[in-house]
Amino acid sequence: MGNGTEIGRVRGLGSAKEGAEGWWHHKLSAGSNLILVLWLILSIALLPAYDHETVTLWLAQPWAAVPMILLVVSVCYHFHHGLTVVIEDYQHDHTRFVLLILLKYFTISVATLAIFSILKVAFTTGTIA
Repeated sequence: MGNGTEIGRVRGLGSAKEGAEGWWHHKLSAGSNLILVLWLILSIALLPAYDHETVTLWLAQPWAAVPMILLVVSVCYHFHHGLTVVIEDYQHDHTRFVLLILLKYFTISVATLAIFSILKVAFTTGTIA
C-alpha cells in the first residue's frame, strides 16, 4: 500500500512527519466558520431594519461584537492555513519563502484591520464624535 512503517501508521505520521494535525486544524476552522457564518446570517436576518444606525447599534452589543471577532479570527486562520498548504505543495523554488512571508503579513493585516473596525464600532456607538 505504501503507507510507510507500521509505527508510522500507528502514530499517523506521513512523509512530512507531522501527521494529521494540520488537516484537523483546517477541518475545525471550517466547522467554526460554518457555525459563525450561520450565526451572522441569522442575526442579520432578524434585525428590524438594515440601515446604518440599526446595524451599528447591533454591532455595539457584546453578543454581536464578540462572535464577529471570532468569525474574523476563524476565517483568517482558515485562509492562512489553506493558502500555506497550497504554497507549500505547489511552489518549489526560492519564491516559496517570500510568498509564505507575504501571506502571513497579509493575513495579519486583514485580521487586525477587521478586529480594529469591529472594536471601533462597538466602543464608539452612541458617543458624540
